[in-house]
Amino acid sequence: MSSIWVLGAGQLGAMLKQAANPLGLDVKPVDIETDETLPLQADDIVTAEREDWPETAATKQLAAHPNFVNLETFPQLADRLTQKQWIDKLDLATAPWFPVEDDSTAEKAYQTLGDRVLMKRRRGGYDGRGQYWLKQAEGTEIPEEWKGQAIAEQAINFDEEVSVVGVRGKNGEKYFYPLTLNLHINGILYASISPLQRLEHLQEQAEDMLGKLMDALDYVGVMAMECFRCGDELLINELAPRVHNSGHWTQAGASVNQFENHIRAVAGLPLAPAEVKNQSMMVNLIGVDVDYNWLSIKGLELYWYRKDVRPGRKVGHLNACSGDLDQLQSILKSLSTMPAPYDEALAWLAKNLPSA
Repeated sequence: MSSIWVLGAGQLGAMLKQAANPLGLDVKPVDIETDETLPLQADDIVTAEREDWPETAATKQLAAHPNFVNLETFPQLADRLTQKQWIDKLDLATAPWFPVEDDSTAEKAYQTLGDRVLMKRRRGGYDGRGQYWLKQAEGTEIPEEWKGQAIAEQAINFDEEVSVVGVRGKNGEKYFYPLTLNLHINGILYASISPLQRLEHLQEQAEDMLGKLMDALDYVGVMAMECFRCGDELLINELAPRVHNSGHWTQAGASVNQFENHIRAVAGLPLAPAEVKNQSMMVNLIGVDVDYNWLSIKGLELYWYRKDVRPGRKVGHLNACSGDLDQLQSILKSLSTMPAPYDEALAWLAKNLPSA
């Protein structure tokens, strides 16, 4: 079997490699800053753990390979302008928006979108970065350096944030994981729960929306769709053409996790519906040191990324999956010594887990 090269050598690349090992596949994550000549073979496959990348010696080599799966799709979804245009073109629900042009004014934003408008940089920007609020009550203006570089979106008073992760094979067959309920604090994902019976009535809607996008883009592999739940309607917030943080729970909670599904798809291997094992929850580790005492907590699984710990940086995650809901609540109590804002995240998980 040929090698599968991954553009990017962060935690997602590492977890793709880990998921491929039991299948006997050779996955090679590549540091985008490397200058070395990569020994790419004609029948190798190239994928990516990120949708946006700088032009470096490494990325130029990978992007020139004829078997770079989804190469044309990445720039379309990495730019929030063209991503929104795709969503509109397919008549899918999203927040009202407009491109911020050189002559755009805050007054136009307030007239068009209301008194609270969120500007997002067209490229880059994640975990709450690359965003700027326009608030009519505060007389906020559009900074010059944002003109021509951003989109403006209406602020949505949503009920909850949810996401769905799907996979599409080269032959067009698609499978989806259950909707995941997510908690963001300061724009960063802190916790996820899946599956939830109370979201099941929205599953078909989510699958139709994401499936339509993947088909239109002829996408192969795993894609995530983050949504706002407004009553019984889903509004697309953002798309990620890759494995996604809100799908990490599948490592503990599904017979085939999102990473293995992505590898299967890009390698042209058979796909199958994942068996969802039980109630799952995931806690992101953001800017906190590893605590190996977590290993003594029954039912808790640690994924540590071996990254330098810095404020706001994702350095690992914790997974738990069990049919014993009391055990899941016990795990949350065992994590209660974690620093703020984990008190908020753990309380949110405890409240949203189904009752035993």
